[in-house]
Amino acid sequence: MAFDFEAEVAKLPDKPGVYLMHNAQDEIIYVGKALSLKKRVRQYFNGRYNEGIRKMQMIPLIAWFEYIVTDSELEALVLECNLIKEHRPKYNVLLRDDKTYPYIKVTLGEDFPRVFLSRKAAKDNAKYYGPFTSNTGVKDTIDVLQKLYHIRNCNRKLPERIGEERACLNYHMHQCDAPCQGFISKEEYAKNVEKAVYFLNGHYEDVLDELESKMYEASNAMEFEKAAEIRDLLSNVKEVTQKQKITTDLADQRDVIGLACSEFDAVVQLFFVRDGKLMGRDNFFMRIDKEDTPEVILSNFLKQFYGGTPFVPKEILLPFEPEDIEILAQYLEQKKGRKVHLITPQRGQKEKLLELAGKNAQIILDKDKEKEKREEGRTIGAARELAELIGIPQLQRMEAFDISNTSGVLSVGSMVVFENGKPKRTDYRKFRIKSVEGPNDYASMEEVLTRRFRHGLKEQEDMSQSSFTRFPDCIFMDGGLGQIHIAEEVLNNLGIDIPVCGMVKDDHHNTRGLLYKEREIPLDTAGPAFHLITRLQDEAHRFAITYHQSLRNANMTKSVLDDIEGIGPKRRRALMEAFETIDNIKTASLQALAEAPGMTLPAAEAVYSFFHKEA
Repeated sequence: MAFDFEAEVAKLPDKPGVYLMHNAQDEIIYVGKALSLKKRVRQYFNGRYNEGIRKMQMIPLIAWFEYIVTDSELEALVLECNLIKEHRPKYNVLLRDDKTYPYIKVTLGEDFPRVFLSRKAAKDNAKYYGPFTSNTGVKDTIDVLQKLYHIRNCNRKLPERIGEERACLNYHMHQCDAPCQGFISKEEYAKNVEKAVYFLNGHYEDVLDELESKMYEASNAMEFEKAAEIRDLLSNVKEVTQKQKITTDLADQRDVIGLACSEFDAVVQLFFVRDGKLMGRDNFFMRIDKEDTPEVILSNFLKQFYGGTPFVPKEILLPFEPEDIEILAQYLEQKKGRKVHLITPQRGQKEKLLELAGKNAQIILDKDKEKEKREEGRTIGAARELAELIGIPQLQRMEAFDISNTSGVLSVGSMVVFENGKPKRTDYRKFRIKSVEGPNDYASMEEVLTRRFRHGLKEQEDMSQSSFTRFPDCIFMDGGLGQIHIAEEVLNNLGIDIPVCGMVKDDHHNTRGLLYKEREIPLDTAGPAFHLITRLQDEAHRFAITYHQSLRNANMTKSVLDDIEGIGPKRRRALMEAFETIDNIKTASLQALAEAPGMTLPAAEAVYSFFHKEA
């Protein structure tokens, strides 16, 4: 049934809530919040109300809408943040990159706690340190903790599974005391964890003094190798403590936000100030509309960024007041569990920090524009140039096909797709040739193209969506006239009108031009159109070869190992992982085969006997 907009708008309640706009394919294209759903949603369908160009483009695409009533505007804002993060609607102002910052997690709720990097700070029995601005710093810190206190980082369930598996490499490298083997008691291990937590809480000096003392003791005892190991560890600890400061709720926390906008893009520069020091910075790109005000852009950034990170500082310095500042302050306060100050300083050190963040944001935006121009010339510009050379109206979608086989065995076909001059890998498809025996590339290509376009016609008829539904503006064949004629014949038989272009190679097997309608079109080998064709051709070839190799490897493995009694898929896979090649399995001793994961002595004897009889 058609959606009755007039009737549904009339039913809207005069209450706060969130509304979701859907298109004809049932995709959510916009999420918004409102103090009054009735008043706000009605404005979209009132021709007198100016929603800006972007939303005016969206309105004709709305097939239906739904809404969720909340108890307050604050609840509506929280729900809006969650829905935008989940669905990333096309017409919302969005962060172009969804970054998360790492934490160090200590699983204190376990009998034998672990220390590892985590992207989320959940409400559980673990202790979290961070967030950090550097992945490398987190990994270095965890590495130092393992060397100092031998804390495990595996996911084995202890103490239930003690002794079930062998000790891992960390035990042999003296970076874990192997609680998985029962080599250390729960009480002794807990003492090590306590020392690690003490270190993470910022008490570095005691650790440095202790290591320095041990180093001199070893040196005086003429244990120079041990002294050198402690010296290296001491150096690592010093490097970590200088590079990575731990952030706690008691520290002086401040984020400084700078904003720079162009017509359709914005950049936010974020400075992280901890304990009065600038500990790091990051930048975020946002997709905007030219009617979006800086106040709206800043409001959307605050909602999406702080809605996606568990850490909120005590103070956020802003270049100006964002839209809905009061409700935003309530939201951040609720998320943090204590007061959050949104400040717009006008003078002093804080104002200078804001100015610096704004200048950095503008520099990054300018660089991004230049990068976009270069990228557009390499992709969209190259596709436009190709379309002009061939003489077709547009070249938004390109498809290329290739065949790969070894003397006609295991023939496969590849289909790669470029849109706007860039690979669209989600639309790539591979074909196992079914109807052709022997090395017949023409017949194989005919099968691939027939299957591809028959499938597409059926899906168009059924109104379904997949990579086959949309047809290309031009088909590119990796070959000469023969391949082109095969493609044209398939399209004629199916009643489809799509231009077909051949990619012509010289005597050295390098692309030299295009073949279209029996005419060779030369290409400037230094131009973007030539480089685009080369990328398309290489990608079609690579995709076909990779698929063929995977089938060939699987077939070779299957043909030998599957003939051995007692060797099923799991053991076959385990043997290949352990020995890597069939030749290594052939030459392996009985003991080595028996020690492979998942193998038993009878199974090892069967493998050993099979290959030695063959010999």
